[in-house]
Amino acid sequence: MAMLPVAQLYVRDVPDLTPPEGKDLLQVLWCPFDHPIMPRTLLFWRSAAAVTDILDTPPEPPAVQFDGYLPEPCMLEPEQIIEYPDHLELSGELREQLKQWSVPQAAEEDMDPETYYDCVLSNAPGWKVGGWPAWNSTDPSPQSCSECGTGMKVLMTVATFEEGDDAGNSWTPHPHPGAGPYPGHRGFNATGVQIGSGYRQHLFVCPADPGHPHIELMT
Repeated sequence: MAMLPVAQLYVRDVPDLTPPEGKDLLQVLWCPFDHPIMPRTLLFWRSAAAVTDILDTPPEPPAVQFDGYLPEPCMLEPEQIIEYPDHLELSGELREQLKQWSVPQAAEEDMDPETYYDCVLSNAPGWKVGGWPAWNSTDPSPQSCSECGTGMKVLMTVATFEEGDDAGNSWTPHPHPGAGPYPGHRGFNATGVQIGSGYRQHLFVCPADPGHPHIELMT
């Protein structure tokens, strides 16, 4: 089964990428079938200057397990943001401080103080490079490299939805001149990708050596 292109990211567009020496292009492919509960991904770091044989239209597979495993073509419009860890990764003392701090903040925006931090400051929804993993459906699970034991970091998140579910749409991308929507655009799910029942697929990599095997985790 041919692997499908999922994302192509240039370091010039996404400065948070940390490529191996001499590489400036990340290509992410996946198999459009569950292995065992989500598509299996492959990561390729390349030199953009060395990529000369370019297909205008990638070939479509003869079959996919789910329509949500066949991404819709999208134009990348990166936006650099700051986000903070999921509240489950914070100490009890810091959680209590945030709870008290969130009361007046949430009142100003007519939001629930119990969920204000997670909705507005933690875990930006949507596809992203770097940042923190979301723990919506499971407890925090630190990932370690199978080769050297180094704590792994999120390289990229493939998400079902691009926008959050809070009333203020806190993470809605900033519009700019010339920005979409492109024909058929669906802001909440522009890529057409669906992970599980609406989850995220995090790709963790080893910061000590990008050549070590990466890990996939659905949350």
